Amino acid sequence: MRSLAAALGVRPTKQRGQNFVIDANTVRRIVRAAGVGPKDVVVEVGPGLGSLTLGLLEVADRVTAVEIDALLAQHLPTTVAARMPDRADRFELVHDDAMAVAQLPGPPPTALVANLPYNVAVPVLLHMLETFPSIERTLVMVQSEVADRLAASPGNKVYGVPSVKANWYAEVKRAGAIGRNVFWPAPNVDSGLVSLVRRDPPETTATREEVFAVVDAAFAQRRKTLRAALAGWAGSAAAAEQALTAAGIDFRLRGETLTVEQFARIAEAKPAAVVASPVASEGAAE
Repeated sequence: MRSLAAALGVRPTKQRGQNFVIDANTVRRIVRAAGVGPKDVVVEVGPGLGSLTLGLLEVADRVTAVEIDALLAQHLPTTVAARMPDRADRFELVHDDAMAVAQLPGPPPTALVANLPYNVAVPVLLHMLETFPSIERTLVMVQSEVADRLAASPGNKVYGVPSVKANWYAEVKRAGAIGRNVFWPAPNVDSGLVSLVRRDPPETTATREEVFAVVDAAFAQRRKTLRAALAGWAGSAAAAEQALTAAGIDFRLRGETLTVEQFARIAEAKPAAVVASPVASEGAAE
């Protein structure tokens, strides 16, 4: 990977959170953990120099890579053709921002596997899960703290917006830890693998946007009780208490104790005068 980067004149940039995986055993480990097989159509976000791309192409039916960096996007098809000529026709490159991608070439993807740029990991993950419902399994490598938040359960001190929103789409769990020395350049943080297996969203008459609006409001002031935190969303603290009571939820609780199903019940019970507020950034900071 280092030699290839030197030949292409590529240098990882902090602006795009680029830390390339350069350890072959780590690539194999990620592919195994993803459970990708010969029937899978895999979408990869941020393929970089292509180490994980090549590993995925060895086992999957097809791989589509989404790359925002123009230089990397230009050279990746050449790298695939040179290293795996017999599989090059199974590879597609989409030069675009993953947050803007609305469709992909070829058959619908069945799996998402990616070393996500740490600065946009959560919003990219949620966008891909929402945009491509055909994705059944996901394995992403993210900053260790982000992995903890995504996989956290209600009551955990790091449970928050990413945890609830990821659970809307999937069963989420930690799938391992990754050391710093398998990357170039080595990041200043540890990394973790997160596995997500698609499930149906909670049964609710509320829309996803309405449920996520409640989630954003509840965690915007996470130290406050739900009665106080949802006052702005409901129109007043009294209206928030009314909605919570109708949903069967103690208004003295805090958002960090609720499941995604409970947030959906609150959204259903919103006062009639409330109009769902625009959903904040999918990976809204807590």
